[in-house]
Amino acid sequence: MKLALLTSVALLVAVTVVFGKTGVANSSAVVETRCGWFSNPTPANASLFDRDAEWIIGVQGGHQAEGDWPAFGPKQWVETNVHYGYGCACLQVQVDHEQHQVLKIEKASARELSVCRRDRALKRWEFK
Repeated sequence: MKLALLTSVALLVAVTVVFGKTGVANSSAVVETRCGWFSNPTPANASLFDRDAEWIIGVQGGHQAEGDWPAFGPKQWVETNVHYGYGCACLQVQVDHEQHQVLKIEKASARELSVCRRDRALKRWEFK
């Protein structure tokens, strides 16, 4: 009985060290490069639409990924709502695959709009 209890406590400690309080693995998280349409339609709402899915970066009043968004030049950004809109970008990110959320942006770079416009895998998202 004592051995089983000690084993359970040791396992709980190991899980807490690896995953912390958030349930997300610490420092060993995989960084992925994802490229596609970066959309910021309204304040604090942002997503990356790539060949696989929509990845939620931020929701007003809710989830916000850590890290900086890409810096777009005037010719790299399409305004759809005052200065809000979309552009083409590549992000090096840590993601939650189940929730389709970006947890952390390690690096972000804007790309020419033509790169995303030519990518057939991105056409389904209907950005122009």
